[in-house]
Amino acid sequence: MQKNFYQDFKLGILGGGQLGRMLIQEAINLNLNVSVIDPDAEAPCKNIVHKFVNGSLMDYDSVLNFGQGLDMITIEIENVNVDALAELERQGVKVFPQPNIIKLIQDKRSQKQFYKDNGIPTADFVMINHKSDLDQHESFLPAFLKLGKSGYDGRGVMPMNTKQDFVKAFDAPGLLEKRIDFAKEISVIVARSIRGEISVFPVIELVFNPTYNLVDYLFAPALISKEIEEKAVNIAKDLISKLGMVGLLAVEMFVTKEAQVLVNEIAPRPHNSGHHTIEANITSQYGQHLRAILNLPLGSTSTRTKAAMVNLLGEEGYNGIAKYEGLEEIMKTDGIFPHLYGKKFTKPSRKMGHITIIDNDEIGLKKKIDFVKNTIRVKA
Repeated sequence: MQKNFYQDFKLGILGGGQLGRMLIQEAINLNLNVSVIDPDAEAPCKNIVHKFVNGSLMDYDSVLNFGQGLDMITIEIENVNVDALAELERQGVKVFPQPNIIKLIQDKRSQKQFYKDNGIPTADFVMINHKSDLDQHESFLPAFLKLGKSGYDGRGVMPMNTKQDFVKAFDAPGLLEKRIDFAKEISVIVARSIRGEISVFPVIELVFNPTYNLVDYLFAPALISKEIEEKAVNIAKDLISKLGMVGLLAVEMFVTKEAQVLVNEIAPRPHNSGHHTIEANITSQYGQHLRAILNLPLGSTSTRTKAAMVNLLGEEGYNGIAKYEGLEEIMKTDGIFPHLYGKKFTKPSRKMGHITIIDNDEIGLKKKIDFVKNTIRVKA
């Protein structure tokens, strides 16, 4: 008998961090029975799920055992054992995004080759197997050396400006990607359901922290021309269609000074660049992901208001039990919504939460961004 997703449907999530936490908050509204596996015994999701398993996401047996008895599995992180997911799929468990797509995206090398093979615009690149291969590509500089697997949030990316930089390069499979002289960095979140319905969120603009190489804050919608917006949206639709992926796909892109739009990287799950949708859009990215994998009608992605999102990072020089300074101060202002991730310990640059800011006035929005950035701190 077909199970009803609203009655006895069991959903498993690989990963119990902040993305899983916000996905579970949406899943509660659909009365889903949710289980989570995470290597951190005190993961943010631990106390808000029906079942929590402390286990490795990369261990075949741990993932296989976790998935047996579930109706569907999804992810909040790509570093998972795809062989176990493929076996669970063979056993009848639905897995979205599909294991073969997770496997492709796990390696930046196969990601980039997919773009090239399928006519997706992206920066020029050359494959690197060993550190010694770099000597053949001095003429390709300036560029970025990217680790094929396991890099995230700016980790596993090294600038290569001159041949002298080769000495500090990692000695592992990766790719050397031509440095793009971009005007803006943007992101598009697109969803595709089992039935093939596709829906795109408005383009957002990313501002990166130059020290940690991860998103400092974002604007939504992006301050870009209609032409650039249309290019970005069409690329995102084309990409998820060619992947044949079910679920939510975040597509990070460069906008060049010549008005080209180039895909940088993708993530097959809810994404940091979509947090603001909880307050700012008719449907949040988390609700849309659940709609897509449950084969429900996709929701409206229309914006309710202009918005921004500020990442709340652990302060430099502080390690220990987290303390949030300035939280009460920012909450005195209308249109500011804190989201704390439930992480007990802070350390420098760790994502401890985010602040969504809404204001239909662009100047007011920017003032609130500055106010939040200068007021709240995560210390120990």
